[in-house]
Amino acid sequence: EVQLVESGGGLVQAGGSLRLSCAASGFTGDNYDIGWFRRAPGKGREGVACINRRRGSTSTYYADSVKGRFTISGDNAKKTVHLQMSSLKPEDTAVYYCAAGESISCPVVSVLHGSWGQGTQVTVSS
Repeated sequence: EVQLVESGGGLVQAGGSLRLSCAASGFTGDNYDIGWFRRAPGKGREGVACINRRRGSTSTYYADSVKGRFTISGDNAKKTVHLQMSSLKPEDTAVYYCAAGESISCPVVSVLHGSWGQGTQVTVSS
């Protein structure tokens, strides 16, 4: 069974930084997609940053709203993925979820044959 556990959320002032981490277990091998999604108050879930692996190549996606401010990175050996968030804005306030699976998509917010973490709250004060 695939399990994902997020950590690193909290309260930060606008302009500050936070680093989220996600520990994955239950995967065999390294050929899986992993990413971060978020749900802001009163809004639907949004794909923030995803790592997709196909035929030995890796591609990274960022939502336009976080490009240049957020960085996703993965450690295959430790089966962890991090989201470094900088220059945070109040509109980044949300519950952030880690997701991983055979195929995930940030733009359409889908996870195929995978799992979601329980979420971690990020609050950015103005």
